[in-house]
Amino acid sequence: MGWPRKRSSPARQDSARRLGLWRLARPWLPLVLVLAGFFGAWYVAWRRLGPELQGSTDYQVTRDRLVVTPRPEWIRRDIAEQVYRDLALEEPLSILDDQLLERVRHAFALHPWVAKVQRVQRRYPATIVVDLVYRRPVCVVETAGRLVVVDAEAVVLPDEDFSPVDKARYPRLAGIESGPLGPVGTRWGHPRVAGGAEIAAVLLPAWESLGLERIIPSAMPQSASDREQTYELLTRRGTWIFWGKAPSAEGPGEPRAADKLARLQRYLDEHGTLEGTTGPQRLDLTR
Repeated sequence: MGWPRKRSSPARQDSARRLGLWRLARPWLPLVLVLAGFFGAWYVAWRRLGPELQGSTDYQVTRDRLVVTPRPEWIRRDIAEQVYRDLALEEPLSILDDQLLERVRHAFALHPWVAKVQRVQRRYPATIVVDLVYRRPVCVVETAGRLVVVDAEAVVLPDEDFSPVDKARYPRLAGIESGPLGPVGTRWGHPRVAGGAEIAAVLLPAWESLGLERIIPSAMPQSASDREQTYELLTRRGTWIFWGKAPSAEGPGEPRAADKLARLQRYLDEHGTLEGTTGPQRLDLTR
């Protein structure tokens, strides 16, 4: 009979485990020390030279190197110039700034003429490229003795960018008693304006040729919901056209907005006018 094997103590087991780990890690130790030294030296150098490099003209984004999507003909102001000036007032635009892309994105997103910032890219040498979607004016809202221009989403656009001649080119939405709830660059905040702007966006290409004068919300009972709101069109010669609901609220059985516009254009082609043989008439596009 052999002697019973002695069990090693917990302390000896722990010591053996540490020794095994040390043997596994020892071949990697020189590499770890080299990497630690490299990153340590890099960090110290960056702390000393980083601010100087960011301030260097070689890394600063000048106005001509802020490249944005060409603005459409209806926007006359230089949006890129305005945004660049506002950003540069805070601090110089350095290509080495980790927050630069987000700063640029945020600044353009706040501009009332910008609907969406699709992409902001950093390129070398010291160039920022910004891909934008611009807002397009589609409607002039009559309210409280003034004319306010909005886009298809009823976002209020800068009044100083439109002359009286400019405003006369767009469909006009009448019968709006309340003004915008927010500042320029935000939505009007009233469902009648939202629906009217949708209709104006559909009619805009043919507004002049159809001889239209105004879009007017129909009188509705107070118990009616916003989606039940209907609209009428008035021509310059007095014909009333029942349009129906806004495109986003069209229900089953009601013709789509594009079909309503096509019917108006077909009627104009056949008769040469939207008026009747004896003068103004009433038309219904929902039937």
